[in-house]
Amino acid sequence: MYDVVIIGAGVTGCAIARELSRYKANICVLEKGDDVCSGTSKANSGVIHSGFDCKPGSLMAKLNVEGNKLMWKWAKDLDFPVKQNGALVVCTHEEDMPNLERLLDQGKKNGVEGVKILSREEVLEREPNLTDKTIAALWAPTGGVICPFKFTIAMAENANVNGTEFKLETEVEKVVKKDGHYLLETNKGPIETKCVINAAGVYADKFHNMVSEKKIHITARKGQYLLLDKELGGLFKASVFPVPGVMGKGVLTAPTIHGNLYVGPSADDVEDKEATYTTQEILSMLVEKAGESHLIKGRLPMNKVITSFSGLRPHEDNKEFIVQEVEDAEHFFDAAGIESPGLTSAPAIGVMMAEMVSEKYHFEKKDDFAETRKGFIEFDALSNEEKAALIKERPEYGSIVCRCEMVTEGQIIDAINRPLGATSMDGIKRRTRAGMGRCQAGFCTPRTMEILARELGKDMEDITKKGTGSNLLVGKPKHI
Repeated sequence: MYDVVIIGAGVTGCAIARELSRYKANICVLEKGDDVCSGTSKANSGVIHSGFDCKPGSLMAKLNVEGNKLMWKWAKDLDFPVKQNGALVVCTHEEDMPNLERLLDQGKKNGVEGVKILSREEVLEREPNLTDKTIAALWAPTGGVICPFKFTIAMAENANVNGTEFKLETEVEKVVKKDGHYLLETNKGPIETKCVINAAGVYADKFHNMVSEKKIHITARKGQYLLLDKELGGLFKASVFPVPGVMGKGVLTAPTIHGNLYVGPSADDVEDKEATYTTQEILSMLVEKAGESHLIKGRLPMNKVITSFSGLRPHEDNKEFIVQEVEDAEHFFDAAGIESPGLTSAPAIGVMMAEMVSEKYHFEKKDDFAETRKGFIEFDALSNEEKAALIKERPEYGSIVCRCEMVTEGQIIDAINRPLGATSMDGIKRRTRAGMGRCQAGFCTPRTMEILARELGKDMEDITKKGTGSNLLVGKPKHI
C-alpha cells in the first residue's frame, strides 16, 4: 500500500512528486506513456508567463505569479535551461487599445513586476521586425522561455533520486473507493493507496468523476504549431503575443530556449483526447496570422519550417485551476484544469499540493532531501578547451551522432543511464535534442538506435519510438 499515488507524469504531476519527495512517505507516480513528459507537457509554447493575462483574484493568477517567481530558483537548483527574455503583447488596431489597458490593470492587480505599455516607437526600437501596423505594446519583463522537456525531466529525476517510484506504461483504468483508501485498477494490475493525486491532464475529469458526484468537465483544446529553423531564431528577442481573444492568448511568435522560432498555437476544441495530428488548413492559418497583418513584418518564410506539432490543453469549463481535495471523496486530490499558464504555475502547484497533503497526513520532512540535481551536458555549448578535456576523459563525447544539433554519443549514453533514463527514441530526443534539428532525425536515427540497443541490452528490432507498439524495425531483410 502506497501513502500517495500521483496519476500523470506531466509537468504538474512531476512538480507535485518533487515537492512531496521532501517528506517521509511512500510515493508512486503512474504514467501511461513510456516516459515522463509524454503528453500535453511535451507540446506547448515553452513560455514562462508573467501573469497579466489571468483574472485577478483567481487561483490561476495567484499560482502563475508565484510559479514565475519560483521558476528561476528551481532552474538553478535543478539545472535546467531558462531565459528571461520578456513578453510583448502587440496592439495593431486602435480599437484594441482598451484591451491592452485592461491587461496592464490586470497585471498590476496580480502583482506582476515591471509591467507597462510601450509606445510604437519604443516597441519597434526593441523589436524592429514587428509589423509596421504596430500601435503600442504591453511589456512584461518577467516573461521567459524554457525547455518543457528538460524542466519536467529535471523534476522527475529529482523526485526519483529522493525515493519516489515511477511506473511507466501503466494506465489507470478505474479508481475505486475502499474503506479509507483507494484501489486503482491498471493495465498492469491493482495498486492500493491511502491518497490519490489526480494530475491526469485532459483525462483529469475522467478520474475525478469516478469518485465524486460533483462532476467536472475538461475539454481538449487543440493547439497546432509551426517550428522554424534556427536561422530565424533571432527574428524576435521577446515572446510576441497578439491582444488575446476568447479562446486564449492567441497565436504568438517567439524564440525557443534552443534558438529556433515558432508560431502558434491555434485553438480548437476537439472531442478526441488523443487528436494530436496537424492539418494543412490550420497550419496555413498560422502562417496568415503571423504575417504582416498580424505580427511579423513581411510573410513567414515557409521554406524555413522544419516541422509542425500539436498539443491538447485541458480546458476546464470555468477556466480555472482546480487544486484541492475533492469535497465528497476524502483522500482524493485534484490538480485539474491546468491549461496555460500551467507550465509556469507548476512549481507553485507542486508546493501548494505538497503542503495540503503533508499537513493532512502529518508527513515528516526528510533530513537528507537532495535539493539539487546536475543537468545534462550540453556539449555544443562548451568551450573548445572544455570539449577537449571532456573527450580526453570520455572519448565517446568526441563522436557526433546528430549533426544538426551537435549531439554526441556521450550525451546519448548519459541520457540512457541517468535516473529515469531514456528507453525510446523520443526519450533520447527530449533529453538530448538528437533528431530535433533541421533534418528531423533523417540522418541520426540508425546510430541512435544502435546506441540504445547496446546500452539497454536489446535487439535493434526491440527499439521503439515511444514505447510498446511503436517499433521502428520489423526485422532483417534476409528474414522477411
